[in-house]
Amino acid sequence: MATINPAQYVREVIGEVKKVTFPTRKETTVTTIMVFIMVTLAAIFFLVVDLILSWGVKLILGLGG
Repeated sequence: MATINPAQYVREVIGEVKKVTFPTRKETTVTTIMVFIMVTLAAIFFLVVDLILSWGVKLILGLGG
């Protein structure tokens, strides 16, 4: 197992931290809105699929009215 010099490790960590970029407020807002839209679309999709499957099962088992 290779040993790492603590000073070299700290230098590498600092170098990696300098590469980190944070999103702007606009990017964060747009991404958040897109997430809400996708969650809403997924919820609607699964609601429709659930209703169709429920109707199909009731039809097959003769429980439907």
